[in-house]
Amino acid sequence: MAQKKKNGLFAEYPNQYEKMSEEDLASCMDYAEDYKAFIDISKTEREFTKNAISAAEELGFVPVSSKKKLKSGDKVYESIKGKGLILAVIGKKMPSEGMNILGAHIDSPRLDLKPNPIYEDKEAVYFKTHYYGGIKKYQWTTIPLAIHGVVYTTDGKQHEIVVGEKDEDPIFYITDLLPHLAYEQMKKSANEFIPGEDLNVVIGGMPVRTKDKEKEKYKAFVLKYLNDNYGLVEKDFVTAEIEIVPSVKARDVGFDRAFIAGYGHDDKVCAYPALTALFDQERPEKTCVTMLTDKEEIGSYANSGAQSMLYENFLMELIAKTGDGKVDLLSYRKAIAASKMLSTDVSNAFDPKYASVSDPYNSAYMSRGIKLEKYVGSRGKSGSNEATGDFVAAITGIFEKNSIPWQTGELGKIDAGGGGTISAYMAKYGMDVIDAGVPVWSMHAPYEVISKADLYFTYLAYKAFIENI
Repeated sequence: MAQKKKNGLFAEYPNQYEKMSEEDLASCMDYAEDYKAFIDISKTEREFTKNAISAAEELGFVPVSSKKKLKSGDKVYESIKGKGLILAVIGKKMPSEGMNILGAHIDSPRLDLKPNPIYEDKEAVYFKTHYYGGIKKYQWTTIPLAIHGVVYTTDGKQHEIVVGEKDEDPIFYITDLLPHLAYEQMKKSANEFIPGEDLNVVIGGMPVRTKDKEKEKYKAFVLKYLNDNYGLVEKDFVTAEIEIVPSVKARDVGFDRAFIAGYGHDDKVCAYPALTALFDQERPEKTCVTMLTDKEEIGSYANSGAQSMLYENFLMELIAKTGDGKVDLLSYRKAIAASKMLSTDVSNAFDPKYASVSDPYNSAYMSRGIKLEKYVGSRGKSGSNEATGDFVAAITGIFEKNSIPWQTGELGKIDAGGGGTISAYMAKYGMDVIDAGVPVWSMHAPYEVISKADLYFTYLAYKAFIENI
């Protein structure tokens, strides 16, 4: 009896691998395989958008512009500059009565090319890069790298480039100093011993074969290869959106395959469940929306970030096309204020090796289910959205009713640092928003780790939210 009373009074967040049924475990493992396959072909925000649209169209989604009127059960989407995506399934209740929204981001830390990236130095050829998002620079040296992106030539053509993913492809590489000669380097702080200007990627080391005296003949070889294979000349790199990402596949971790290591779990491990939870909807009670945004890692700016009005335009179009074809600003703002949202972004998972930066009583742990963060931000809650208590109660009530395991906590100790999500940008419209996502080990590293159990139950949590809130 005493134990039962204790269990009723104490907050408990058990490891789900101890509690899962065999049926749930099998579903969990199957879902993880689908996820791994998707992120392996969706390493950039452009690729995620393209592949998500392809999957959506197979399920009957159409561009919202193709519809003059919308009715319950209609499935529509809008590409946001090819680098973001917003989709909706119209509910029995119209969007003007409020929508249920899942909002994730699909950009990840990486290396971008500088506008004039190619140079030759001592018979080697390099790409100059500018890192994107918060990274530990030293983690990007001595690992296999791939090139992904698009280039626009002066004839107006778009050229897609992916090199380094197939077994027969070459990979690319950033060198580091051998330990024998690194005495001075190793005395520097970790933030200093690999300067950002030294994240230059090796792309060649063979001269062009010609009898003429070529200036920069090693660089000339690379330029000739790019011209022969993609029709590019050096000036075309000004228009390029080329990203350098790890040339690695998502792989199971551990003898028991409990975890997944992969590039870009932040935030594709939340974006994918947000997408598939929407795909499960046919004629929901309320209109359901999934936002997949760009530029979160650098502040959600630009015309494809969460602060872009293009996402708002889509929501306004939903209201207009389910009504009389018009929407005024006040009606739109009231509809948004009546909406509910999960900001579906990752959080750190407690790592026993680095316990000093976390409060063990207020941390997420691997395999204990989706993490709810009432607030994010840094130090004195700077830059944070903070969910209201009644909204938190509504969310946890849905999870409890649907047997969804959840946990809560903060992003590390108060003065250790912090971080933000898109939640604050959405909350400013008056809607209720809370951050809810998957705990991650080694966040922002080229190869991050998540639990399959957390991935699976996050999918179920997102599904329960948009169907029941």
